[in-house]
Amino acid sequence: MERLRKVWRGRTMTFGVPLLLYLVGGSFGLREFAQIRYDVHKLHGKAFCLILFQMDLDSASRLPGVPTHPANTKVDPALKEKLKQNTVTLESEYEKLQKSDLDNWENIRGPRLWEDSRTVQKQRREAVRLKTE
Repeated sequence: MERLRKVWRGRTMTFGVPLLLYLVGGSFGLREFAQIRYDVHKLHGKAFCLILFQMDLDSASRLPGVPTHPANTKVDPALKEKLKQNTVTLESEYEKLQKSDLDNWENIRGPRLWEDSRTVQKQRREAVRLKTE
């Protein structure tokens, strides 16, 4: 009994176990909140999300289409149809990757902060034109 009490009050039980619970629980919580973000992007588009996150929660809950309570989470049928048409699967993305040519590419340097992008583009076009002649 004394040994059990000593283990229970040890550093592992005092600091280690709560830390592990915090890390594991935090990862699951973060996954759920990220999934909510992606679901909103999928349903309403990116512009709606930007507007929603710039507003405070009280005024955002008064917007049409934003549920105020979990019981009021009805989805518009037109949005459901749009989601069904825009389904992207892992296999379809893999097929796109297989079709693309990843072996032949050219590293193109972007303009620096102090350079004018138009002049850099003009110089690149000239170099390509001279190379093809």
